Amino acid sequence: MISISIVEDHDQYRNLLVKAIEMNKLFKIKEVYSSAEEALDRLYYNAPDIALVDIKLKTQSGIELIKQVKPQLAFTQFLMCTSYQNDDNVFNALKAGASGYILKGSTATEIQDAILDLYNGGAPMSPYIARKVISLLHGQPRNVNSFGLSERELEVLSLLSKGLLYKEISDRLSISPNTVKNHCKNIYKRLHVQNKIEALNKFNTYSMKSHHFIA
Repeated sequence: MISISIVEDHDQYRNLLVKAIEMNKLFKIKEVYSSAEEALDRLYYNAPDIALVDIKLKTQSGIELIKQVKPQLAFTQFLMCTSYQNDDNVFNALKAGASGYILKGSTATEIQDAILDLYNGGAPMSPYIARKVISLLHGQPRNVNSFGLSERELEVLSLLSKGLLYKEISDRLSISPNTVKNHCKNIYKRLHVQNKIEALNKFNTYSMKSHHFIA
C-alpha cells in the first residue's frame, strides 16, 4: 500500500483529501497535520511514501516545510496542493524538493491519479511550470550519458525535458505509452533518481547539443 500524509490547514479541503484517499484501496493515510509546525514534529518519525502539502499554510509555508524536512526524508515524495497552477510558489516548491502538484478543486479521481503518477515515477504538473523548471535546469551542465543511456532513452529524456506527457512522447516516437513508461523507469534507475524532476536535474547541455536531441 502507498502511505500518505496530509499537511493542510483548511478544514474542509483537508477532509476532502482524506475522503479522496480513503476511496482507493491502494492508499493508506498515515498522518494528518493541520500546520507545518505540527508536521515538523512528527514527519521525521513517521515518514510516508507521499506527503500532500498545501503551499500556502498560514504560519509557515509548505515550501519552507519541504526545505527543512526533505534532506532527512529521502524516500518521501512531496505533492503540493495549490489554487493556481501558474503561481511562482509552485515553481519555488519544486525547486525546494517537491515532485509535482495538484490543483485545489481537482476531483477525487484526479487526486488519486496524481498520487499514483508520482508514486510510479511521474511528476504531475502543467507544461507552463515544466518549462520554467527546465529553463532552470539547463544551466546545470553534466554528462548524462556517462550513465549509459541508450539512444532511445536519450530521445525520451529530451522530450521529457520539453514538458511532453507520456502519450505525447509515444505519438512523437511511434511507440506505446507503456513503452515510454518503461523507458522512463530505466532512465530513473540508471540516473539513480526517483522521478522526472530528479532525472531532469541531470539533463544537461551535452544532451541538448547531442544529435540525439529532438528539435
